[in-house]
Amino acid sequence: MNLERVSQIAKAVLYEGYMLYPYRPSSVKNRQRWNFGVVYPPNFGDADSNELSTMQMECLLSGIAASTLQVRLRFLHLRARSTSCAHLVSDPRPADWQEAVERDVVMPQYSLAELVSGATQFFTFPNETLSGPDPDAPGIAQYVVRRQASVAGSIEILANRLQDGIFKLNVTVRNSTHQVNAARDRDVALMQSMVSAHLILGVGSGEFVSLLEPPCELQSFAAECRNVGVWPVLVGEQGQRDTLLASPIILYDYPQIAPESAGDLFDGTEIDEILSLRIMTLTDEEKREVRASDERARQILERTENMPAEQFMKLHGVVRGMRPLKEDAS
Repeated sequence: MNLERVSQIAKAVLYEGYMLYPYRPSSVKNRQRWNFGVVYPPNFGDADSNELSTMQMECLLSGIAASTLQVRLRFLHLRARSTSCAHLVSDPRPADWQEAVERDVVMPQYSLAELVSGATQFFTFPNETLSGPDPDAPGIAQYVVRRQASVAGSIEILANRLQDGIFKLNVTVRNSTHQVNAARDRDVALMQSMVSAHLILGVGSGEFVSLLEPPCELQSFAAECRNVGVWPVLVGEQGQRDTLLASPIILYDYPQIAPESAGDLFDGTEIDEILSLRIMTLTDEEKREVRASDERARQILERTENMPAEQFMKLHGVVRGMRPLKEDAS
């Protein structure tokens, strides 16, 4: 398993849409965030069929009873930050901002024989409040409070033997958090949601089957796989079949980060070169807001401002390969 490549793709999925250009909290697009892979508390999700409180992944696996499976859930747990002096003109930091903490839930390794009977793991991340002088704003006399609500849920795995050597896996993630405020307030619900939720699966002594390009003899089984909120794709080196990523955004098998990319930009729908050029056009006042708002946004700004000319030129374009054009049959 190429853990480095899997980690790169999983991180890109985790932070897709975390903050978008112009990377300022005051911009409209950064006031309505967290649109990918949100698993809401049941009080919120069940009241609206468009908002999920359950995520389901189904895929096919070629293996034997002794084949082993490892499942890992990753998501962002939001944290509300407020400051005591954000009203001052000299302070560019927003009064309120949603940060995020990475969460990982790793299930024990099971054999397919064990998973025929099913396995469930419950998890809870408790609420937490941190307060004190703001370490991210040196020189500004302000007090910062960070509040994080609790998130609770479960992961359920079930293996169903379809035929000799072929199993269908079902992995269901449920948000079982008791929402303190049951009002239809998305910002409140997000604080107890699993954001950018995705799954990473690894198999030993077996292989995952591509749902995008299944073998002819397994196409009917692949068509019956039902995925809600995520879509499973193969990850790793081309041809490798021991690792699967259930992603909340649309990907093909074996996605990869372009080697020319200088780092995270949190917006896979844009071109790195265009985003970098736009960042360079920000005014000094806009840059101050970026630097003061979020550590990850500050890293993007500083990396772009200090990008060497040769690195920037690499973003302009690259030829991956050449192929001859078909000759005109006429």
